[in-house]
Amino acid sequence: MAYSWRMTRRRMLQSAAGLVTVPWFIPSRVLGEDAPSKKITMGIIGIGWMGESNMNAFLREPDCRVLACCDVDQHHLEAAVRRVNEHYQNQDCRGYKDFRELLARQDIDAVCISTPDHWHSIPAIEAAKAKKDIYGEKPLSHTFAEGLAMVKAVQENGRIWQTGSWQRSVPDFRRATLLVLNGYIGKIRRVEVGLPSGHTDFAGTGNQCPNSEPPPHVDYDFWVGPAQMIPFNRCRFHKNWRWHYNFGGGQLLDWIGHHLDIGHWGLQNPKYGCGPDDQIGPLELEATAEFPPKDAVWNTATKFRVECRYPNDIEVVIAGGHPDIRSGTKWIGQLGWVWVDRGGWECSNNDWKKEIREREKKGDLEFTLYDSPGHYREFLDSVKSRRRTLTPVEVAHRSQTPGHLGYIASVLGRKIRWDPAKQQIIDDHEATKMLSKPMRPPWHL
Repeated sequence: MAYSWRMTRRRMLQSAAGLVTVPWFIPSRVLGEDAPSKKITMGIIGIGWMGESNMNAFLREPDCRVLACCDVDQHHLEAAVRRVNEHYQNQDCRGYKDFRELLARQDIDAVCISTPDHWHSIPAIEAAKAKKDIYGEKPLSHTFAEGLAMVKAVQENGRIWQTGSWQRSVPDFRRATLLVLNGYIGKIRRVEVGLPSGHTDFAGTGNQCPNSEPPPHVDYDFWVGPAQMIPFNRCRFHKNWRWHYNFGGGQLLDWIGHHLDIGHWGLQNPKYGCGPDDQIGPLELEATAEFPPKDAVWNTATKFRVECRYPNDIEVVIAGGHPDIRSGTKWIGQLGWVWVDRGGWECSNNDWKKEIREREKKGDLEFTLYDSPGHYREFLDSVKSRRRTLTPVEVAHRSQTPGHLGYIASVLGRKIRWDPAKQQIIDDHEATKMLSKPMRPPWHL
């Protein structure tokens, strides 16, 4: 019988978190008042760049109905509400500046959260408490501690969560991972994760803008929210907020939820890797990074390298700006290698590509992966069926953890030892304090 990834994941989760798992499909009469209607109603929180893209994707799904949008930029909000109402040819969509008003609506089943990183945790936790299912952008959280709190809130409230780590829904990434999981490269010795480096000016502002008053159509105090209040600067505002540590995590955290997420996906067969990717983590790591001045408009690392030791003596290297680490994800084993990126995938034996397709078609694989109908579609299907998504909150948290630890190690300039079971730094009080940072009142987890 084929080895089912979903069945194994469910069994292992029970021991990890004391959760009671559910069958793939549950009748609404069993789920009771928590069950969504046949047409899933949604609220969109954060409508800048990815928020607009995510909203448009959900508008294309016939069994989804967007009822509300939320943003502190009045221009973004008005444009989004207009777009939704034009799509449905009615005036049913309402706009909100405060996400808490949207979450108070009892007629909304799910929310999509596409805010800047520093605004991921609080809306997500409040959405889980309000019994909304959640599609949340990557990286999961701005700090490790926020991610831990998000995992707890989603689990305690029995919510469906899908992270925007959409590469798991792309055929090339899935087939490359299947090769690794089914032992084509043998026992994994090394994983190389290549991420972008430098800073990309997504908003076309450059990084030399002077501080100024915020635009009148933006509630900047609310936009800063739980982060430290610093002067408004349009170069670290829309899209480019990710290049300042007050709001984002630079290229390391911006991309680790994609390429290391795939790396972990390929490690979950304990015969060749480490085990379930919602329980995985390094045992120790070291990191180096190049930073601009702390008071620069953009202050996140422009070049970085994180070298980790995982269980079973697997070496994982995460790097940006180092030419020896190719962009994407590469698994290297005793018998060969597999590499995948958004432009395609390669392996040390080209015959493997045809063979993996044929074996999967015959149902002849020891280890299988769910064939996603598309990342948004899969989320909506999971909201209805109550089965876990491809990128649940636990997986997203583990995928970003080496990024948070790598930043800490690069700042402190020393090795970090990590307990992946307890999710704690070992014997380093200063490093442990950096797993979280204070939030600006009145905001708190």
